[in-house]
Amino acid sequence: MRWNLDPTHTSIEFAVRHMMIATVKGTLNLKEGFVETDEAGRPLRVEARLDAKSIHTGVPDRDNHLRSPDFLDAENFPEILFKSERITPLGEGKYRVEGEVTIRGVTQPLSLEVETYGPAKDPWGNERVAAHFEGKLNRKDFGLTWNVPLELGGVLVGEEVRFSVDTEAVKAKEAVAQ
Repeated sequence: MRWNLDPTHTSIEFAVRHMMIATVKGTLNLKEGFVETDEAGRPLRVEARLDAKSIHTGVPDRDNHLRSPDFLDAENFPEILFKSERITPLGEGKYRVEGEVTIRGVTQPLSLEVETYGPAKDPWGNERVAAHFEGKLNRKDFGLTWNVPLELGGVLVGEEVRFSVDTEAVKAKEAVAQ
């Protein structure tokens, strides 16, 4: 079965250390994605495309810098892509999803911890499932190396990017054979 990720019911949040002492948080928007499941509802495959230009931290100058070639280079690389390769059940609706993420034209492995919920029917008769994902990556692995050394040691921007995703997916309508 195919479930289409619902961009209007998806939140993608990230967090990065700032000046080694604080955390800056932001969001990205989902463009599109899907989950394929077996008949029992267990996920078999996940794919998602994020809009790199949508990065938002609440500070316009910082957001523009994050879209620039110093970071995401969103003009030349407008999407961040994730494709699963292996999904391991961990029990009680929990899974480890291992796959590849492509940021700025660089593809690296990524492991996510996932908890699933549902299914449920919405007021319009659509069947929905939901999931919460968590993971982390090192931005330098994707060529995002811009930084400024600090006078007392350390750097302005941390290397580790932690993120969490909450999403809903709607069961795709089956094609009618003619």
